[in-house]
Amino acid sequence: MKFDFIQDLDDYFCEVYANYDRLCVLPGYRTPKMQDTKLDDYGRKVAYTLPANTMRLALQENKADLLARLKEGYLDKSFSFTFRPVSLWRRLVNVFSREAFIKVLKEIAGKHNLTPEQVFEPLNVPETAKKGILKGKFYPSKNLLLSMGLTSHFTYRETKELLDISGYEFDYEDVKDTVISYLLFKGIFNGAMVQAALDEYGIKNLFIKQE
Repeated sequence: MKFDFIQDLDDYFCEVYANYDRLCVLPGYRTPKMQDTKLDDYGRKVAYTLPANTMRLALQENKADLLARLKEGYLDKSFSFTFRPVSLWRRLVNVFSREAFIKVLKEIAGKHNLTPEQVFEPLNVPETAKKGILKGKFYPSKNLLLSMGLTSHFTYRETKELLDISGYEFDYEDVKDTVISYLLFKGIFNGAMVQAALDEYGIKNLFIKQE
């Protein structure tokens, strides 16, 4: 089923996706002029370089065709069941820190009338890893945090906060991050709509349980 919002997602993606190395090798992509000149305050002609986002898909005349080629060639490889252990020293520090992951997760989950345990219910996470994260023994992976944001209906800002304290950030050179940032910005959490967006861009490696 093709949802109407997919076109809006495509427009957003073309505007903010920033992997220009990947874009410029797409067949049909026209590399824009990146150098220009202007007159300075003294009337002299000086050269300057245009910003990198001059290369974004949104400025390409054939952006729809280019986006289609990008979708066809995307392969999501960012997946692992491996979770980084938290050092004993860091675990001791986290006992007194307000920035410990589990404390921040509890606060954010509470705003959505959830407990940290309930946040994990729609996620396909090994029991040992889940317990380790809840006890502060493991760092959550980035894929897990992105999955968590979608299934627990966290806002973009809340998900970003969880990413930040875990040592990650939204990367707009990454297809997955760009698509999920859109869903979080727009508050699109309906299961069928989320899956349609993920399928549209070939995003497969999340921790969301399949119904």
